[in-house]
Amino acid sequence: MSAEAADREAATSSRPCTPPQTSWFEFLLEEALLEQHLQKPSPDPPPVQLIVQFLEQASKPSVNEQNQVQPPPDNKRNRILKLLALKVAAHLKWDLDILEKSLSVPVLNMLLNELLCISKVPPGTKHVDVELASLPPTTAMAIVLYNRWAIRTIVQSSFPVKQVKPGPPQLNVMNQMQQEKELTENILKVLKEQAADSILVLEGALQLNKDLYVHTIRTLDLLAMEPGMVNGETESSTAGLKISAEEIQCQVCYDLGAIYFQQGSTNAAVHENAKEKFFKTKELIAKNGSSSVHFTIDEERLAGYCQACGVLTSSPDDAAQQETPYSQIHSCMKSGNYQDLVKIFLEDNLTLSLPVQFRQSVLRELFQKAQQGNDALDEVCFKVCVCNTVCDVLQGRTIDIHFCQLFLKPSKEKIDFLLEVCSRSINLENASEALKRKMAAFLKNLCLGLEDLQLVFMISSHELFIKLLKDDERKLLIDQMRKRSPRINLCTKPVTSFYDIPASASVNIGQLEHQLILSVDPWRIRQILIELHGMTSERQFWTISSKWEVPNVYGNVILGIKDNLTRDLVYILMAKGLHCCAIKDFVHAKQLFAACLELVTEFSPKLRQVMLNEMLLLDIYTHEAGAGASGERPPSDLISRVRGYLEMRVPDIPLRQVIAEECVAFLLNWCENEYLTMQVPLPLVQTNPYVKLGQLLAATCKELPGPKESRRTAKDLWEVVVQICSVSNQHKRGNDGRVSLIKHRESTLGIMYRSELLSFIKKLREPLVLTTILSLFVKLHNVREDIVNDIAAEHISIWPSSIPNLQSVDFEAVAVTVKELVSYALTINANNHFWLIIQADIYFATNQYSAALHYYLQAGAVCSDFFNKMVPPDVYTDQVIKRMIKCCSLLNCHTQVAILCQFLREVDYKTAFKALQEQNSHDAMDSYYEYIWDVTILEYLTYLHHKRGETDKRQIAIKAIGQTELNASNPEEVLQLAAQRRKKKFLQAMAKLYF
Repeated sequence: MSAEAADREAATSSRPCTPPQTSWFEFLLEEALLEQHLQKPSPDPPPVQLIVQFLEQASKPSVNEQNQVQPPPDNKRNRILKLLALKVAAHLKWDLDILEKSLSVPVLNMLLNELLCISKVPPGTKHVDVELASLPPTTAMAIVLYNRWAIRTIVQSSFPVKQVKPGPPQLNVMNQMQQEKELTENILKVLKEQAADSILVLEGALQLNKDLYVHTIRTLDLLAMEPGMVNGETESSTAGLKISAEEIQCQVCYDLGAIYFQQGSTNAAVHENAKEKFFKTKELIAKNGSSSVHFTIDEERLAGYCQACGVLTSSPDDAAQQETPYSQIHSCMKSGNYQDLVKIFLEDNLTLSLPVQFRQSVLRELFQKAQQGNDALDEVCFKVCVCNTVCDVLQGRTIDIHFCQLFLKPSKEKIDFLLEVCSRSINLENASEALKRKMAAFLKNLCLGLEDLQLVFMISSHELFIKLLKDDERKLLIDQMRKRSPRINLCTKPVTSFYDIPASASVNIGQLEHQLILSVDPWRIRQILIELHGMTSERQFWTISSKWEVPNVYGNVILGIKDNLTRDLVYILMAKGLHCCAIKDFVHAKQLFAACLELVTEFSPKLRQVMLNEMLLLDIYTHEAGAGASGERPPSDLISRVRGYLEMRVPDIPLRQVIAEECVAFLLNWCENEYLTMQVPLPLVQTNPYVKLGQLLAATCKELPGPKESRRTAKDLWEVVVQICSVSNQHKRGNDGRVSLIKHRESTLGIMYRSELLSFIKKLREPLVLTTILSLFVKLHNVREDIVNDIAAEHISIWPSSIPNLQSVDFEAVAVTVKELVSYALTINANNHFWLIIQADIYFATNQYSAALHYYLQAGAVCSDFFNKMVPPDVYTDQVIKRMIKCCSLLNCHTQVAILCQFLREVDYKTAFKALQEQNSHDAMDSYYEYIWDVTILEYLTYLHHKRGETDKRQIAIKAIGQTELNASNPEEVLQLAAQRRKKKFLQAMAKLYF
């Protein structure tokens, strides 16, 4: 009879036929386990989740008569539950691989602590202080098993874990997950502190040259009997499942090797210990096999550990390890011998022994070193990247982006090395046709991607290229390149050296044009244009690139220059300068504009003023992107130049509207309200709409702190914006004779189009100006008759409350504008609580209740240090709280509704009671009761749950109402403090759900 069968027979024979003198619950639990999984022989082990169930029941806290939570009692029921959990683990032969996969760290920690307890390990005793040789075999094995699990858990915690995609947010589930996470972290912290002791215990276990025994179901039953019935059998060396000394050494060596390997990342010398342990494990497996009675070692993982240790701990005696490419590459990287490194990669292109992931990791490491300032590595990175790319081509993989980036500026040396790698990576005599076609396609695509004809000739005349591509394929390639550029004239016959080919005039012109397109150096641009005009006088070189764009108001003046060279130079310098400005390359833009200014000053006062204007705009951009972004005021000289531009009265000067727009925005952003209000010339206000708008904005912002009577400028600004947002109506007679009304949304009844106004506002950064214009549009949005939900805004009272002709206003465009302005304002300051409330009101008005709650909560969080302080009453007004209540109600979060009803100045009991009567609630319900401080609501909850027969929930409500700090006899300060503390916790819990 086998040991397992003996265990089953002993267990069933020792079980009484009638229930023992315990509760029926305990008896049925034990009966179910033994009947299902021990009496019936089955290859399937009992479900490991039984351990979780038994231990959870055993560790469940109790509640005494005073409703106080007590630790789990040490009664017979709990002891039986713990014993059942140990029996399930014993049935699994204490295989840590199975237990670790199925049980969490806290549960497994509890199980192994119970094993230590039942194995009579004195609690509180340090395992390192105990001499294993003097202990009973089962006690020693329990200590070894616990310390093996401890270091395995430490190693496992260092591996990255794929995050499980969370489901819909549920507060009670999130709290449970958070508690388990915190418990796991606490256990790991203790295990890491005791790691050195665990290692010493296991090192001591390696010195034991005797067999040990692990508890079985039979020995656990014996231990559970009355002390007088045991007869000392569990202390015998033959009790339990026998684990041989070699099996113990094998599993302990493997686990010690893993912890040493993990510690080697901070202490390289420890890798030697890891290597010793892993190679010892390998020897024991070769002798006894990898599968034991209660553990299995992953031989593939062990082989990986051995290989890594062989690379990291190279020694002169380890000849076999030194011969592997991995160890050679590691040695080259460590010593900086990059020439041999490239040689290894080049040789591997034929053998293809290195995995692609390893090749990429080496290249990434080289790039990182190069980015840290080692410029000498740029060439090494290129060479390794070329080797990897050719390897990818031969294996049918896509070309890496690094290769494309490194080949943006090809050179003769780069092409030479690439051709060498291609030649040495393929053996044409033995290569398959598929391999040849892949290499041929790569070289052909490389030719098509090159602009420099000399480099194309290098490839097309190479021996490998000639052998791989047939004559008709080479002719087809030449035809394709001719179609790409009519100036290219390729020789169809391969030549031995590209130096022998004379460069034709068309080729030279093409190369110079290419350089002209790429260059941003004004003096190089001038030199190239002089060379081009010396070759031909028929071309207009300002037309060679479609990217060169100059505004029409300037183009007419520039193209009127009679000298062709000067015209091309002025046009190209200005076009390149404007392009650099657009991509925020202000350094090159300034160089190009300065060169253009110097050039036009000699012959055209008109173009000179144009360039001065453009340089002013460039200086504004430069300051706003640099020092201005950090709050530094612009120099007085720049402010004077901006004022001078606005007041300029030079006739016949072509002007760009964007310059005036940027100048006004610049003055508003730097609070030059006095100038805009009092000093701007009246003709300028009448002729420039941006100056007029800026003056009205500046005057309104100046008057905001003043009395309500001084609102004349606010009314003027209101009328200007209403006109801009108005539509012109035209009547048109249809074919049927009826007259239809046509609305033109962009027809200008005002000083500018609405799109121009929106573009101008998006250049503003000053919070007061943004708040002013935003409150104006909010008020305009609220004026419409069919509005259901008003939007709140700061300073909204300064605007008129009605419009004479409502039908003329395009309220749809106003609504869109409000949304765009709020989104823009929040990019300027995402922590402005008034803007966040506006955003929340917009979502509320459009029935997006979850998004509205997000922004209402965010507004409260930013002005209260994430609710650690009280939210100001002007932020969470009664209107805001009522809207939050409605959002929660429509999201079926009825308990949240009841809690928010307490936030109102007068508690809304009617709404709260109605919400609590709802049984279909999508929130955490009774988990929220701890956030209720209003005793009336808690009393109603107690009554409601009693009426429904919900005893558990009633107890939670009673517990909440019984807290001493809610006693009505307490001083007002205590009650307010209790309410404030619950407000804080509730709002923080809500924020976690909606952020």
